[in-house]
Amino acid sequence: MGANNGKPYGSEGKGSSSISSDISSSTDHTPTKAPKNAATTEGLDSSTRTLSTPSPGLILPSKSSSLSSNGHDTTSSSSSARAETVAVVHSQPGNHTRSRHSKSHHHAPVDLLPDHALLQIFSHLPTNQLCRCARVCRRWYNLAWDPRLWGTVRLTGELLHADRAIRVLTHRLCQDTPNVCLTLETVVVNGCKRLTDRGLHVVAHCCPELRRLEVAGCYNVSNEAVFEVVSRCPSLEHLNLSGCSKVTCISLTQEASLQLSPLHGQQISIHYLDMTDCFSLEDEGLRTIASHCPRLTHLYLRRCTRLTDEALRHLSLHCPSIRELSLSDCRLVGDFGLREVARLEGCLRYLSVAHCTRITDVGVRYVARYCPRLRYLNARGCEGLTDHGLSHLARSCPRLKSLDVGKCPLVSDGGLEQLAMYCQGLRRVSLRACESVTGRGLKALAANCCELQLLNVQDCEVSPEALRFVRRHCRRCVIEHTNPAFY
Repeated sequence: MGANNGKPYGSEGKGSSSISSDISSSTDHTPTKAPKNAATTEGLDSSTRTLSTPSPGLILPSKSSSLSSNGHDTTSSSSSARAETVAVVHSQPGNHTRSRHSKSHHHAPVDLLPDHALLQIFSHLPTNQLCRCARVCRRWYNLAWDPRLWGTVRLTGELLHADRAIRVLTHRLCQDTPNVCLTLETVVVNGCKRLTDRGLHVVAHCCPELRRLEVAGCYNVSNEAVFEVVSRCPSLEHLNLSGCSKVTCISLTQEASLQLSPLHGQQISIHYLDMTDCFSLEDEGLRTIASHCPRLTHLYLRRCTRLTDEALRHLSLHCPSIRELSLSDCRLVGDFGLREVARLEGCLRYLSVAHCTRITDVGVRYVARYCPRLRYLNARGCEGLTDHGLSHLARSCPRLKSLDVGKCPLVSDGGLEQLAMYCQGLRRVSLRACESVTGRGLKALAANCCELQLLNVQDCEVSPEALRFVRRHCRRCVIEHTNPAFY
């Protein structure tokens, strides 16, 4: 890596010019313009030259969208708001002609830092700021594009031209290893509504070592692109497709399936899959996912409203290692579905069936009996759940840490007393809008569950005295309530 501390960047030749020309030719904004001095300098003075440098402004949309490595939007400056190529004019190496101002110029303190120190600083910068650093000088350019800094790319912004941004970045990262980015393992483009299948095709072809892909809220992504990614990225373990309403299935492409040996089978190595708000997902799609992704440990299917109990049968057959499962707002799932979930047995730690109104004590009893290591249960809005179901849960799952039975009108003090007796390690309990809960149940919880950290009793008819009792016995507990007399 170079050591030209004070010289403006401009001699990296093919890499920068090819990126700039690629972006300027593909932009759908105003045509690229170069500053006037850059256009006329070559003819007037042979000692200077013009070179286009890769500017983050080229991969940022107008207004306020930007690239971010920490997942937060950053406002782009006015100089980078337009998608234009930036031309830098500087003297050739060896030219000793300096202005009076440059004679008195001293190196900035940051230029005295060694390369390894700058690399450590750059490693904490978001993607867009790292691109800006590459424009400072030749030394910073070489350091900013060090492959060790590009294990993760994060793009955000509704107006961002995500397809073009991905193409430009991967093109630059592929220079040292033609056609592939061997160091890029994480791509996060959450909320980039302009991302399409074209962008994911680039990722699939250029990032064979990809392990994590997040495209939440990118509703233009379809099955075809997802199939391409999972087929060409065999190391992919984490996939977030929440809000991708066009995705109905996850499978290998036909070509990839034919290349697999019979011993390997048609399996995908994904462990974490989030398909929240994938409204088009149906039982057949989940069956295909389960048969192709047997290594799943975390599966989130919130608001996949077309799923039924039949889909969960395939899940228990093909994915025995699931530890976390969310079926919140899957209103067609009932007790039969929970019976299938219970077949996951000792592996299941987290289960959410919030607002699954067909679930009753019968389904909860199945889970409690066969999943004794359950730590978290969200049954909010399951109006068929009663104290009888809580009693089975408390006796069979003594390691329970978090329980949400809000808006379950049939849950009363009797169920809370059973929880207090057998689940003394409880830390979070939500009883919001449980009309039958009184101070007696809360006192039992507080007296036995000393590790309680959060208690939600909003819209419950409990006295200030009971709340003060909880506060005295559980000093670290945050009490969420709607009682104006308690403070």
